[in-house]
Amino acid sequence: MKGVQYLVAFVLLALASKLVSASDPGPLQDFCVAINDTKDGVFVNGNSARTPSLQPQKTSSCLASTFLEIHQTKSLVRIDYAPYCGLNPPHTHPRATEILVIVEGTLSVGFVISNTDNRLFTKVLYPRDVFIFPEGMIHFQFNMGSTNAVAFFALNSQSPGVITIANAVFGSDPTINPDVLAKAFQLDQNIVKQLQSRFWWDNN
Repeated sequence: MKGVQYLVAFVLLALASKLVSASDPGPLQDFCVAINDTKDGVFVNGNSARTPSLQPQKTSSCLASTFLEIHQTKSLVRIDYAPYCGLNPPHTHPRATEILVIVEGTLSVGFVISNTDNRLFTKVLYPRDVFIFPEGMIHFQFNMGSTNAVAFFALNSQSPGVITIANAVFGSDPTINPDVLAKAFQLDQNIVKQLQSRFWWDNN
């Protein structure tokens, strides 16, 4: 009798694992050929891929970093970081793992795991180094060097999503009640209001 119970339990677990196996659907199109003439192109959502620029991109005054989307689904991006201060601020991709390859300069990168121990994994990267940011983890990149840094990153989803922590928390519209943020961050309410009054950038 126990053998039958084990068999039934095993079958139910096998079926349950099939039913709860949820993931990003397979890509509708997993390549995008960069072209010079739109007549010859392969398109994603009506748009062609871009040829990656070898020229440094202008950096914004807020972040001192600039994004150049190579693939129309935002799953392949070049980012330029200004010396000493170029930053891709703490953010998360709820539906994608990110892989970053640095091709120029020096970057300090890291991610924080779960709420259980909030452990930080960090590393300084040099040209040809690779770093992986797991799906859903809060992560960042910062140029601590004296020269420009350039990196390419790819995401394993056509819809990775991005939530920039400071933008979401202090730049929401309408604003989150300052009492909530003051208690959550253990800050004076005036500091919270000051943070909420600042211009929050769009790095999507």
